[in-house]
Amino acid sequence: MKINQYYSIAQLVHEGRALADASIDTVSFDLFDTLLIRRIHDPDMVKPAVARYICNRAAGMGISKSWPYILKLRNTFEKEQRAATGQRFPDQEARYPDYMGRVVNTVFGEAADHEILLQEITDYELSLENAVLVPRAELVAWLRELKEHGKRVLIVSDIYLPASHLERLVAHAGFLDQVDAVISSADSFRAKASGCAFPMLQERFALDYDRWLHVGDNPISDGLRPQEHGIKALVLRDGREKLRKSLAKRYCNYSLGQHFYRGRAVQQIMLPLEAENIPQHPLYVKGFNVFAPLFSAFIQGIAEYCLHSGIKRIFFFSREGWLFEQIWHEVAPRIYAGAVLPKVSYLYVSRMALAPASCAYAGLDREHADIVFLPAGNRDFRDVCRVFGLQPEPFAPFLAKHEINQETVLSPIHEGFIPENRIRFNEMLEEEEGFQEEVQRQTLAASNALNCYLEEQGFFAYPDVALVDIGWLGTIQRFLHRAVAHRRDAPRCQGLLFGASRGLAYPETPRNQIKGLVYDRDRFDLAASALLANLDLFEEICRAPHPTLNAYRLADTPQDYELVFRRDDDAAAQAEKAHSAHFQPLQQGILAGARQYGYANALLGFTFAELRPWLNYLLLTRLAFPKTSEIEEIRQQQHLDDFHGQHQSKMRPDLRRLWQRSSFALRWRPFLRTELFFRQIRERLKQ
Repeated sequence: MKINQYYSIAQLVHEGRALADASIDTVSFDLFDTLLIRRIHDPDMVKPAVARYICNRAAGMGISKSWPYILKLRNTFEKEQRAATGQRFPDQEARYPDYMGRVVNTVFGEAADHEILLQEITDYELSLENAVLVPRAELVAWLRELKEHGKRVLIVSDIYLPASHLERLVAHAGFLDQVDAVISSADSFRAKASGCAFPMLQERFALDYDRWLHVGDNPISDGLRPQEHGIKALVLRDGREKLRKSLAKRYCNYSLGQHFYRGRAVQQIMLPLEAENIPQHPLYVKGFNVFAPLFSAFIQGIAEYCLHSGIKRIFFFSREGWLFEQIWHEVAPRIYAGAVLPKVSYLYVSRMALAPASCAYAGLDREHADIVFLPAGNRDFRDVCRVFGLQPEPFAPFLAKHEINQETVLSPIHEGFIPENRIRFNEMLEEEEGFQEEVQRQTLAASNALNCYLEEQGFFAYPDVALVDIGWLGTIQRFLHRAVAHRRDAPRCQGLLFGASRGLAYPETPRNQIKGLVYDRDRFDLAASALLANLDLFEEICRAPHPTLNAYRLADTPQDYELVFRRDDDAAAQAEKAHSAHFQPLQQGILAGARQYGYANALLGFTFAELRPWLNYLLLTRLAFPKTSEIEEIRQQQHLDDFHGQHQSKMRPDLRRLWQRSSFALRWRPFLRTELFFRQIRERLKQ
């Protein structure tokens, strides 16, 4: 018997339209791999993720069961039901609620309400199915057309999910209202594979075989079996779809032995399909394909660390933390579904706002004064006062005593610098008690306002907190911990940074530490050090839409405070707004990619460490060895930093950095990227 097979959707739809004329009044469709395709090559990839969910739920109830054990239980019970069904029906079909109910009973015993748990597990599995299922746009459009012409439209599927579950999948895909009925072999144990489903449907809906058209992708179930009953059948054999699935399968198989391909497998599953695959802004594509995996893996690493360490509170820092918090909500609840995740929130902080508060009890020492002169725009004591929120006039007697003044150059990269003046300044910090008393007096109000804000945010309610920031020196955490260290209820602070460059030694103690997850200078990793090629780029990409925080200020009563943000109506702020608008498509791409990353790695179950080789590859290819067009497209536009003063130093632009080079040099200078990368390696080895 000849089966009508078509190797493209367009051919099948064209033939289907010709057949579905007045002589056809019923059209039935297969669901999976016909109306809906999966991002994954194997439908069973959903099962380990569900097993991990059950494992996490059990752990939350004090039940220790590994997810491989739970997966084995599921497979065993499903196999047993199929064998039992095969004794009574031609098809060895299983029914999801039956065998998963046995799994719930075995794992949880008397610890919980089994019906509620089974419903929650079912909801989670269907949410995963919805995440990996994509409607075939052309076939769904034809289905709608058939319905408009008055045809009866049925969906028939051989699967362990009952029809009520399939209806939820079809509803999520957006065309349940165009379907007269959804039929699953799990409800009747009569499947298309044996041909028993078609007589059952004929009897149930009083169908005429001669006026019935069936469409599917399996030559036997959707081709031969309906034709045996006189039903017209069209079978789709989509070569492009088979190629896509074979690529996904290949990367997943490679990842079993080589960690490098694990990240590639994740990104393969993340890709948009069918109607999702529409033209996007180039920066959106860059955000989806490059920065979404980098930042999402970073957030996964944070979740891993906190779950392993027992940290139950996370604060996202600085303006970059605004984007990181959004990525957290897209990634962590999906990868660690069922687990009790730490509470998270965004904390309004900045170096400028925290610096004054850090001096209220500890004073201003040499170590923290030196931080002021790291930016090239800071030159003298006036910059010290600006950063730490001090009025310079009361310090005039102390300056005069040490033979310096407000305008004395204290930075070695500015004209007029004399080393002896810097020594005198340091001596003043160390010797003058009156100087420190004045510093503490002027900064006490900022400290009180900060503590009011932190108390309101629940900062002191946990013994351990994780502080998440982009990097690089840990200055914000340094100031924050110093500002609260005098309190007995101050928590242990674990800083988790995207990258820790450690250009300035961090004062680590058991109660105050930082750790770079993607890059840390204390962990030798040449590939990851590629992010040093352009640190400002990451700050620009992650910048929050609100202005930077300038200060914490007490309000009318000691218990009230207000957050003082930078004005947003000057030229610099307007330039920053334009820059943020420029990068908005990139942030949209990052968030869209993070959502897909969460689902993809929930299925694959890779750890942060297993994904690191792929992250290093992205850093190398996109930062150390990018195309010229990529640099021109994404090169920083406006970097506003109020910590940086307005003085002009004698330093020239650092042309040793790739991203500072001209477009001409990027295009035409041979081996420029290799030269600069190995120069960076030499500098790193000297440190």
